[in-house]
Amino acid sequence: TRVMPLGFEIFFSALALMLVFEGILPFLSPKRWRYFVATMASQHDKNLRIMGFVFMVVGVAILFFIHH
Repeated sequence: TRVMPLGFEIFFSALALMLVFEGILPFLSPKRWRYFVATMASQHDKNLRIMGFVFMVVGVAILFFIHH
């Protein structure tokens, strides 16, 4: 039996998976992660927006190909 509706189950599964991936680098290599965060913090807003947009487009494309 389902504890929550399928939509919520998928959402929270995706959220949990994202947190696992986000935690890998700081767990395995805290120094590299700290360097990466410092490098990202020094980027211009425009570069961060472009990178965020590219990541979103790639994510949507992956979802599209998985489900079609």
